Amino acid sequence: MSRLEQLRKLVELDPADPMSHYGLGLEYVNLEEWDAAAAAFDGAIAADAKYSSAYYHKGRALISGGRLEDARATLTRGMEVARAAGDWHTAEEMQSLLDTAS
Repeated sequence: MSRLEQLRKLVELDPADPMSHYGLGLEYVNLEEWDAAAAAFDGAIAADAKYSSAYYHKGRALISGGRLEDARATLTRGMEVARAAGDWHTAEEMQSLLDTAS
C-alpha cells in the first residue's frame, strides 16, 4: 500500500481527525496535486477551524495551482485564526506568502 493510500485510509477511518487530512494534504503537495492538496487541507480546517498550519499549506497549494484569489482569501482568514490563537510565527509566514502572491 502506498503512502497516499495509507493516508486516504486514515481519513476514511477518522474523518474528524484534522491531522489525517493535514498529512494527506502534505502528501498531495509532495505529488504536486494542488487541487487535491487544497481539498485535503479543507478537510483539516473543517475538522478544526483553528488549525492555522492547514490554512498556510492550503494557501501554498492554491498559489502553486494558480488560484491566487482563493489563496488570498485563505491566507487572510488563516492569519486571523493564527493571531487569535497567538500563533504569531504562522501568521507571519502567511503574511509573507500573501505578499509574494500579490
